[in-house]
Amino acid sequence: MDMEVVFPGGKKVNAIYKGFTIQTDQPRDNGGGGSAPTPFDLFLASIGTCTGIYVLLFCQARHIPTDKIKLILRTERNSETKMITRIIVEIQLPPEFPEKYKEHLVRVAGKCSVKKHLEDPPLFNIYTKTMGK
Repeated sequence: MDMEVVFPGGKKVNAIYKGFTIQTDQPRDNGGGGSAPTPFDLFLASIGTCTGIYVLLFCQARHIPTDKIKLILRTERNSETKMITRIIVEIQLPPEFPEKYKEHLVRVAGKCSVKKHLEDPPLFNIYTKTMGK
């Protein structure tokens, strides 16, 4: 399924995909309106939420309540290049979380498909096409 990317004004860039409009904007200090996450924010959120769905499904399959579980995503950057060099995902568990599942939960969380795509990245093919031809 194709994704369409459109420019609704200002520094906004939106993606239309599977019937959803995913809005992005730049922060005010970067000339945007700060009305939506930046594309990079969504990239990081996709890692966190992808990992989260694996944690959620693991717990649901075992009837473990998830209302007190949360994930904290932290990044470390190279001070020169400003590129992220490490992504840390901390799964915060309540004291009553069964000890016997902790290691397995970490392994399951590591199966996130976004993470797997970063580990074996796809090739990019970017080109131009004049509309109507």
